Order: sequence, then structure tokens, then C-alpha cells
Amino acid sequence: MTIDNPRLLRDAFGAFMTGVTVVTTTGPDGTALGFTANSFSSVSLDPPLLLVSLSKRSANYASFTEGQGFAVNILSEDQKEISNTFARPAEDRFDGLDWQPGPHGAPVLGGVSAWFDCALEQVVEAGDHAVLIGRVEAFDNSGQAGLGYYRGSYFKPAQTATQLATGPAVVVSALMQRDGEVLLVDDGQGGLGIPTARAGEEGASATLQRLIAATGVEAEPSFVYALWEDVKRGQQHIVFLCAAMAGAPARGRGFVELTESTLGDVTDPALQVMLRRFAEESRIGDFGIYYGNQNAGRVRRVAAEAGQ
Repeated sequence: MTIDNPRLLRDAFGAFMTGVTVVTTTGPDGTALGFTANSFSSVSLDPPLLLVSLSKRSANYASFTEGQGFAVNILSEDQKEISNTFARPAEDRFDGLDWQPGPHGAPVLGGVSAWFDCALEQVVEAGDHAVLIGRVEAFDNSGQAGLGYYRGSYFKPAQTATQLATGPAVVVSALMQRDGEVLLVDDGQGGLGIPTARAGEEGASATLQRLIAATGVEAEPSFVYALWEDVKRGQQHIVFLCAAMAGAPARGRGFVELTESTLGDVTDPALQVMLRRFAEESRIGDFGIYYGNQNAGRVRRVAAEAGQ
């Protein structure tokens, strides 16, 4: 529908501000492009404006910032796989998907909870991201429940607040090293990370063993290399340093040297800082355990041979 009814537009803005979205546009050659975003924000009702943010490292940065516009697709509760598809590197994320051009031209996905087709109003530089401000030219609301994302997990609106975790989520990571190199895997956001999983009822140690087994590499935990709390995300991170032995990695980039180029592909700032520290400590043979939060903390030295 068009934006002739401001009340309907206001209600749509209010109803979908926390849903999982896929932001889409078309490239200069008409190719459909898109990426997953956890949220978007309304800016104004008169004129009707909304915003999303885009990493400057995105392969489609020029297409989004120099194009005619973009669409925000609010995924429905059964479209988790579409969210995952648009969060990972892929040659054609639209392959096999139901979609069509919106009234203003950006790709609109089928079966979504709602969509907003926008003209590109303004691009605002914001550190390592750009803020895309779009003027809503057309929108629609299917009435389907939207897909939510909370503390690293998807959820459906039927899940009440009492069903969601109330305490900090424990996130376990394996820092696996072999011959001076570290195992890096896709982080699901177009960049690199280390094997990571949210700990369930089995506890951190069992989660770590599950992580190691999934890599296809034999490895033994050495010690807790970092422990920090991400207050903003409600997560507690435990990173175990592991000595990797035989076996070829089943996924990811594999074992790589932590060069500036490689570290630049690590999207999580806290993880990037930790890996820089590890690279330096490996060089001098003097390891430490970090504890604090995602922004600041302390490093306690341990015996040099513990990192070997």
C-alpha cells in the first residue's frame, strides 16, 4: 500500500521495531542484493523516514549507498532460514526465494510479516558504518507474527518474557592454535570469528567439547584465556585456549596466521582485541588471562609454557 494513511504507517512502525529484518536493494546491473539486520528505527512520520545501518566493509556498500533506494523486509516467525541465508556470505542469496520488485523497485520478499519500500533520502557516515535514511514510498503488513532475536537466539512472539532467559547467557569459545596459527570460522555476519556456542544446561565444559568435536580437529583445552562480561548483550564470555593436534578443519577458513589482514576480517571488536593480544603473547611466549568486560579489564600473567 502507499503512505496515504499515516495512522497505518505509524502503527506499522510501532509494531515492528524489534523484528529481524532483511534489507534489500538492486545493484547497477539489476542484481538483487540484501543483508540481515537485527533492527531498524523510525526517524519521522512527516515525512515518513526510517533508518538502518550498514558496515563499510560490506561487499555491497556502494550499491546501497549510491542506489535509488532500499526495502526493509520484516521476517515472519517461520523465516529463520532466510535470516541465516542473508547473514552469511553467498554468491546469490536470492536463489530459490520468492520475491518481487516493490512499488519503488527494491526487492520485497514473499511471506514476510511486513515490508517498507524506500527511496534513499540520506547517507550519514558513522564510524565504521553508514546510516541509510530511507523515505517510505510504500509498505504493507501481512498480519503474520514477526521473528524476534534475543541474546543470541531467535524466538517467536508466543514465547513470553518468563520463557526467555533472565540471567546473563554464557557463551563459550575455543581459541584453537596449531603451529603458530589459529582456527578461524565464519561468524554468520560476513566476517570471521572463532568456534563459539551458547552454553546450555550441559555447562561450559561440555559445550567446549561439543565445539571442538564439531571442528573435526583433535584438541585439548589448556586454560581459560579470557573471561569477560558483555553487559549490553547480557552475555558472559569464556574463551578456552586449546592445543590443536591432528585433523583437518571441517568448516571455516582453517588455521591461519594472525596477520593484520586476517584480523581485519574479525567483525567482533572484543574478539579482535583478544586475538591481537594472543598474537603478541605468542610471539614473546608470555601468556595472560584477561578478565573484565567488553571494553576494559586486566590481564593476569600465567606461566609461559601454559600456552605451548
